[in-house]
This record gives sequence, structure tokens and C-alpha cells, in this order.
Amino acid sequence: MSKAIRVAVIGLGQMGMSHALAYHSNPGFEIVGLGNRTINELPPELAAYPRYSSFDELLALKPDLVSINTYTDSHAGFAIQAMEAGADVFVEKPLAPTVEDARRVVEAAQRTGRKLVIGYILRHHPSWMEFIRLARDMGPPFVMRMNLNQQSSGPAWQIHKRLMDSTSPVVDCGVHYLDVMLQITDARPIQVRGMGVRLSDEIASDQVNFGHLQVLFEDGSIGWYEAGWGPMISETAFFVKDVMSPKGAVSIVMSENAKSDDIDTHTKTSILRIHNAALRPDGGFANPDRLVSMQDEPGHQALCEREQAFVMRAITENLDLTRHMNDAVRSLEVVLAADRSMRERRAIDL
Repeated sequence: MSKAIRVAVIGLGQMGMSHALAYHSNPGFEIVGLGNRTINELPPELAAYPRYSSFDELLALKPDLVSINTYTDSHAGFAIQAMEAGADVFVEKPLAPTVEDARRVVEAAQRTGRKLVIGYILRHHPSWMEFIRLARDMGPPFVMRMNLNQQSSGPAWQIHKRLMDSTSPVVDCGVHYLDVMLQITDARPIQVRGMGVRLSDEIASDQVNFGHLQVLFEDGSIGWYEAGWGPMISETAFFVKDVMSPKGAVSIVMSENAKSDDIDTHTKTSILRIHNAALRPDGGFANPDRLVSMQDEPGHQALCEREQAFVMRAITENLDLTRHMNDAVRSLEVVLAADRSMRERRAIDL
């Protein structure tokens, strides 16, 4: 059996904890240290691992892989430092707070020859992969409608407020769904328009906790995405994932009992509805809508385990991650332009 990949994990919030559990459950990884700025309670599976309060202490352990799950403003610096120290890197999305920083991270991966995997978790979800395939099969131009609004209170609202110190909702979550749009169209985005609003006095005056973007693509496709966080966010139509084309539509249909504060609803699809636009001679639809059940799809923790299994493959099989890295920069460029558009109140050409 090949030697286990020695991994150091920095950041033990919701995603960092899930990834740490994924490393723990996979015998191909060996956790050498967990890092977090504050001491928080760990699940029993992680309690015995050494803990550190600084990134430099973790790097001194000389891990093979560094898993970065901190706030966005530290991603680029940590990732470059880790790769220059000889480690491969997994970094949660967004890759960096600016496009320039994201490109510096990719350049560092190319220069050092280290692997860089960005946390686009939906790329490892079988139902989302099928959703993208069905949409692509319909052919362009596409109309892509997506959102992820989260009604939050208590500790969840506190987390969202801290996140907004460095990243707006439309950027933090939007990179996932812009990445999906870009996979569906495979066309270059040419213009983005954004608008946002501050719905709470509990956040800084220059922050928005609800945002909406519209993006135009070179092949004539269009897409919109919206994201909102906070106790005032509506539970009505909080999860829309819908693609239309001249040939029909494919949609993710959520359970009527789904709630926006349940993290599993952020990735689960429940049912795919496939609609064919073909008509009979009498003008009626030639085919009924087809419903595909996704009841056995992976939950959030299982999905994190799939993602880290891909990280292992990238390292052990020396996978070419050029497209993966470039796509991460491209989706980030769109959502950051949307954030800029909100603030400058004008369309941004890409």
C-alpha cells in the first residue's frame, strides 16, 4: 500500500470540519495537525489530533497537503506559502478575494509544480453532473436561472456576518453556480450586471446581504443568480436551479419541506424534471415531462468525502488540473465583476 498523504488542516468552521472528517475517514490520508484561530469543540473523531493556532506551526510539520478552509481574504497567501514550502493545496472557494490574487495562486502552482484543487464541491456530485449533462444536451442558447438564499439566525447569522467582512453572498456562493453555468454553455462570459441591497443595520454600511447578477455569454446565452443571507430572507423559492433552451428545460425540483438553513439542501437535487419542447401536429406537447428521482444521492458529508478522494487522485495520479484552475479563476472573475457592478451601478464588460 502506498504511503498515506500527510495533511494539515487550517480553518475548522463548517467546511473545514467536514473536510477534516473526510481525511479522518479515508485511510489514504494521515492528519498531522489541525489549525484554528480559536479553540472550539471538536467531534470525537478529531479530538486526538494535534492542534495549532498558527499557519506557520502547521507548515513546520512539513505536510504533503495543506487544506485551507479559512476566510477568503487569507486563501491566496496561505496557498502560495504552502506550495512554496513544497505542499500540495486544497483551498475552499472562493480561491481568492481578487482575480489578481487568484491568478497569483495559479501561477504559484504552475511554477512550483504542486497540485492545486479548489473546493467546487458540486463538480463531484453525481446529480449535479447529470443536471449539467442534460442541460448541455439541449444545446444553446441557454437561459440559466439559479439562486441560493439562506434564512439565518443565531449562530448561523453570526457566521454570515463574519463572512461578509471579506466576501459578499453573491461572491461566496455565486462561484459555484457561475461554474455550473460556464460548464453548461462552455462559452465566454462577455458582460455582467449586478445589484445589491443592505437589509440589516447589523452589517457595515458598505456591505450588502442580498445580491443579484445577470451575465451575458458570447453564444447568446444568459444567466441570473441571486444570493441573500440573514433573518429577513424569505423561504419562498429560496432554491431555484433551472435551465431553458429552444429544445426544452431541465430543472431541479426540491421537496416542499426543504428549508434554506439545512446545508444538505444546498447540494441535494431531490428530483430532476426534464421538459421537451417538441409539439404534436395538433399543437399539444409530444412528450410528457420526465421526472428522475435522486433519492439516493450523497449528503453533505459524503460529498466532502468524494471531493477529498478527488484530491487524492489528483496527487497520486498526477492529474492535469489546468482546466480546473482556469475555470476557478473565470467564475471568480464573473462574480467579482458583479460585485463591482453593484457598487458602481453600471454594467461591467469582461
